Amino acid sequence: MKYLLTTLCLTLTLLLGSIGNSESANFQKGLTAAFNGDYETAMREWKPLAEQGNADAQYNLGFMYDKGRGVPQDYKTAVKWYKLSAEQGDADAQTNLGFIYEKGLSVPQDYKTAVKWYRLSAEQGNADAQYNLGLMYGTGLGVTQDNIYAHMWWSIAELSGNKNASENRTIVAKKMSSSQIETAQKLARECVRKKYKGC
Repeated sequence: MKYLLTTLCLTLTLLLGSIGNSESANFQKGLTAAFNGDYETAMREWKPLAEQGNADAQYNLGFMYDKGRGVPQDYKTAVKWYKLSAEQGDADAQTNLGFIYEKGLSVPQDYKTAVKWYRLSAEQGNADAQYNLGLMYGTGLGVTQDNIYAHMWWSIAELSGNKNASENRTIVAKKMSSSQIETAQKLARECVRKKYKGC
């Protein structure tokens, strides 16, 4: 009996491991196909994975529909897949979903929802989301307009690798007093120290 139970456990472990390996191989096959412009194969490999809850596959399907890669551009379907991935914590899906809500692409334009998704992504260190939060604060869309926070987010975005953040920070700094700039710099340092949480 003990031998049968051990054999059953080992078989189940190997089966589950091979499913994981198979899923990984299918995802990679889709990725290779997409890089080669074979979006039909990418869709065939990723769709079953996305339907099973794979956040990376969900993001990639969202991207394909968002950009019209191998499928007709369809923001509504992109939102569906992005949202599934974003709810699992995918920072890129959160950023793209924020952009769709900011621009009102197939969804009602909703700046507060855009800020929500940007913030979730920014807290994970996503430079584009951090940059976009700077834009939202700089223009007062979805949040109270605040040059200090715009400056802060653009400083953080630049540190995270966003090339456009420096230019925007310089522009907003011209509208700020030296004490406001000092406050923004202090907030940026604190935010980085807290790993972008609660900024």
